[in-house]
Formats: sequence, C-alpha cells, structure tokens
Amino acid sequence: MLTTIRERAQGAFAWLILIVICVPFALWGIQNYVDTGKEMPVASVGDKDFYQRDVNKAYEQYAQNFRGMNVDEQLLKAQALDKLVKDEVLLQYANDEGLVTTDSSARDFIKTLPYFQTDGKFDDKRYKSLLTSQKLSTNEFVNKIKSALIMEQFQRSIIDSSFATPYSVESFFKIQNQQRDVDYITVPVEKLIDQPNDQEIASYYAQHQDAYKVPEQVSVEYVELSLDDLAKAVNVTDDKLRAYYEEQKEQYTKPEQRKISHILFAVNAKTDDKTALEKAIKAQEALKTKDYSTVAAEVSDDKLTAKKGGDLGLFIVGSMEKSFEEAANALKEGEVSKPVKSSFGYHLIKVTQLVPSEVKSFESVKDELSKAYQKSQAENAFYEAGEKLTEMSYENPDNLQTVSDALKLTIKKSGLFAKDKGDGIAAEQKIRDMAFSDEVLQGNNSTPVELGSDKLVVLRLLEHKPSTVRELNSVKQDVITAITNDKAKQQALDKANKIKQQLQAGESIQKVAADNKLSVQQAVGLMRNKAALPEQLVDAILKAAKPVAGKSTIFTVPLSSGEQVVVNLKKVTPGTMSEDDKKQMELAKKNLAKAFGQSEFNAMLATLQANADVTIKTQQIRQ
Repeated sequence: MLTTIRERAQGAFAWLILIVICVPFALWGIQNYVDTGKEMPVASVGDKDFYQRDVNKAYEQYAQNFRGMNVDEQLLKAQALDKLVKDEVLLQYANDEGLVTTDSSARDFIKTLPYFQTDGKFDDKRYKSLLTSQKLSTNEFVNKIKSALIMEQFQRSIIDSSFATPYSVESFFKIQNQQRDVDYITVPVEKLIDQPNDQEIASYYAQHQDAYKVPEQVSVEYVELSLDDLAKAVNVTDDKLRAYYEEQKEQYTKPEQRKISHILFAVNAKTDDKTALEKAIKAQEALKTKDYSTVAAEVSDDKLTAKKGGDLGLFIVGSMEKSFEEAANALKEGEVSKPVKSSFGYHLIKVTQLVPSEVKSFESVKDELSKAYQKSQAENAFYEAGEKLTEMSYENPDNLQTVSDALKLTIKKSGLFAKDKGDGIAAEQKIRDMAFSDEVLQGNNSTPVELGSDKLVVLRLLEHKPSTVRELNSVKQDVITAITNDKAKQQALDKANKIKQQLQAGESIQKVAADNKLSVQQAVGLMRNKAALPEQLVDAILKAAKPVAGKSTIFTVPLSSGEQVVVNLKKVTPGTMSEDDKKQMELAKKNLAKAFGQSEFNAMLATLQANADVTIKTQQIRQ
C-alpha cells in the first residue's frame, strides 16, 4: 500500500514531463508546423489556441498508456485534450507568478534526455539532427524545456510542502489493518436448457449489433529505412578494420582481475583510531608466523568475511574507497599491505589471486569488428537519410514513389489488419496506431515511425474497410449463447436478491442456504492485501458499511464470472499499528505527505482551470 501511494504521488510529474517534453520526439517528423489557414481551434486557454493536430499529437502519446486495452478512442482524445488544457493553464499561471528557470538549467536537463544520447553520452550531432527533423531551432526547444521545468517547479512547491501528521499515519494504519468477519453464499450461474425462439434471437441481434461487427481494417504500403541495410553497403578493408580495432581496443580488452582479502580493525565508539592502528600493527607482526586466514578469523572486526579468511572476492574498481583501492592495486599476488586507513578503520589487504589483463587479437574479433565498423560508419548516413525521409514524405504527401526513388527504398505492401492485431510490419503497435491515424486515413503519407533506434518507416493507405455488421445467419449460434448466458446470469441475480431479502428479514443464513441447496462460507479477520478471495468480493466487503447496533450488513456482489455472492458482514475490528508498521512510520509519513500534496495540487489546478479563460469546442474534435 505504501508503495502504491508513493507511485501515485510521483506519477503525475512523470506524465507531465512525458507530455510536455517527450511528445515532440515520440514520432519523427511530427507535423506541428502545418499552416493553420482557416482552421478553427478546438480549444483555447487565454490567447493560446489548440488545433485538431495538437489533439491528435497528444492522443498518439496518451494512447500508448492503454495499449492492448479496450478503451474508447474518443474518450482518450477527450482526455488528451483535457491534459493539454490543464498544462497550458498551469504554465500560464506559473508565468504570471514570475517563476523562471535559466537557459543553462534547461540545457543541462536536455543533456540527460536519452533521445540525444549515444552510448550513454550526450551526442550533439544527434541532438541537432533530431531538432532539424522536427523543424525546431535550438532556442525553440530550449524554451519548451524551460516551460516544462517551470511547471515542475510550481508543482513541486505544492507537493513538497505538504506533510502528514502522526495522527494521519495512525489513521491510515487503522484502516489498512482493519479486519472484517463475514459469512457469504455464492450463487452459481446454472446452464439453461430452454433455447430462445427466433423472435428473441432477432431482437437481441438488433439491440447488440456492436458485438457482431467485423472490425475496421486497413492495408498499407510503406518504405523502410534501416540502419542494418545501410551498414551492409559500407565497404570494409583490413586497413580500415585495423585502425578501428586500435580505436576500440578497450572494448576487446579483458581488464586485470584481482581477488582480495582483508583483515579489518574498526574505528568506532569502543575503539579509537590509535587503538585500531596498534591492533593492525600487532596483527601484521603475527602474520610472520601465522597464516593470513587464521589471523583474519581470530582478530578481524569484519565477522562476515573473517569466517572465510577475510575473502572479499574479485576487486572491482570504484567499489572501495580511494585509499583502499590504491593499496590493493599496488600489491603483488600473495603480498600483504601495511595498515591502510579508510572510513571504517584500518585494513591489512592481501591479493590472493591475480589474473593479468588480456587483449583479444584482431583475428579473433574480426567478424564482430566488421559489423560494428559498418554500423558505426552508417550511423551518420542513417540520420541524414532520416531527415530526407521526413522532409520528402511531408513535401510529397500523396505518394511514396518520390522518396523511394530518392533513397532507393523498396515500396512494400501489407495485408489487411485491424487496430488491435496484425501480421508482418503490422505486428508493431506503433505501425497500427499510425495506420489508423487521421493523417493516414485522409490519404497522406504518415510521419516517420521510429521502430527502435535503427529503423524508420513511412506508410500510406492502400485500402480501408470500414467496420461492418455480420449477417445474423453467420452469428446465430453466438447470439443464442449470449442470450442463454444473459438469462442464466439474470436468474442468478434474481436468486441472490431473494436470498438477500430473506436475510434482511431476519432468517438465518444457514437456513436460507440449505433451502436453496447452497453452502455457507466464512472469512474471519479479512484484511486488505491479505485475502484469498476474488478481488471484486474483497473490495466490496472492505467498502461496505459497518454493522450498526449488532445488526449485520447484508449486500450482494456480482463477480466477473456472472456468479452472485450474498454477503453477511458481521463484525469490523479496527486496525492497530504493528511493530513492523511502527518501523515504517517515517516512510509512511513521507508517502502520505506526497499523496496529500498531489491531491492539493490537483485541487488547485482544478480551481485554476475553473477561473481561467478556457473554451473547448468539443463538437469540432474530429470523430
């Protein structure tokens, strides 16, 4: 539960940064530079207008959070628009309040973004190339980042100033650890023998046609720019490879490995520095006549390693303090150091095994080296071709032939596929999302779709088959099954309601269950996150009103299986803080404070939006 609170508290800003900063790079070549002409805005916040393309762009990013889920597209578009409006309201208010950030702060942040990094380091060439593909200048992008950081600054000023009192934490654990006792009867869904007549079948089919639709389908043609394909065309010679091998030699070098042991003489409240050093010197003398592992077992204050003769395993550079590392690196195999001071105390270090560094020969890595060389040489060509692909597919939106001829790319074709499933290139979620986007359905080339970091795809519509309803004869058996299932579920519901009424009238649950040939089950001490019952049932039990004046709370719970559960809530025992809970007091206060702060921020943002000059023309949002 505490982890959930923490994740929810942190999630809002993560989403804010994702939308404000990352959306421009979710897809290559987003066309936010199209001339608006006489296009009417779908929303405005003060003087800031949002157009359909802004909603589409935000929707494309927002919808990625719901992949594989059956969520209404128009609902997601409305939510994406609402997010755009909220962000603009927040940004305008933050600017009015005089919140600022510096260019240097924005540039430092940009350098941490993975979009602009190669091998974990900021790549200025990649940065400029990506900005060029977006038709953005450096100053324009820096200003976008500054806006995002200003919004973060304002949000953090609210969230980080919130706090939770010990009373709030105690109340949280009382609810968290609350226990409930219930008796319950599960009413099963019984299979029906009677079959529906033709009139029922026709009526049900007419009322539920959405359930019998053939989904909307499209097929596309596309060109694919691949780094691997470009790499294969790079000419390789031994001279070039040998020069590349020398440049990359470190990658083919296995560093020296040292296995070390130590004997520790700790400096702490009981032992001062002088005493610890004296112990180390005394042990050093003992090593002249005793085995190192024996001395370690007898006197080392590191009791965990002392049992193993002081063994610390392989020495990894950067894992120890500088003084310790320098001493360990200076030793020969089998040699013991003089007392070495660290923040823990004094150490007698020994190298028990030394494996020299090893460099793989050119011949042994030649094939691997050749592929790496070709790929590295092709990267610039790939980014340049990517820019050209973006520009030409935009400038020639009615065909792929132009870009195919210019970049020598083969135009390929897909079969028909739906939004939720496809084969070949359509197996990629990003491709399906783009294929069903407004720009493609309207007959234009898509913006380039980035598949991983080494492939770009531009596609255009070949065929579009709208969703159609199947003929009744082809789905008649499905309709019959649906009708009988609905009737069986309704029968279970009616039976559950009757049982509920009998219990509310005062009949015993054992008698009612016996009369209906059902069994009574019990759950004693039911707690959150510690129940083996179905989630829907547990959730309903924990939300139900407490029994009053000794009178049980009776209610029904529908399960996803269609079964109905009649519950008799008998007792609610308030939770108490366990010893483990008390140990988590500070963490609980911190996470609850974040949750409270996020709630305060959401409330304030809602107030700002209500007071702002916001106009939303929902009828103009493209269906």
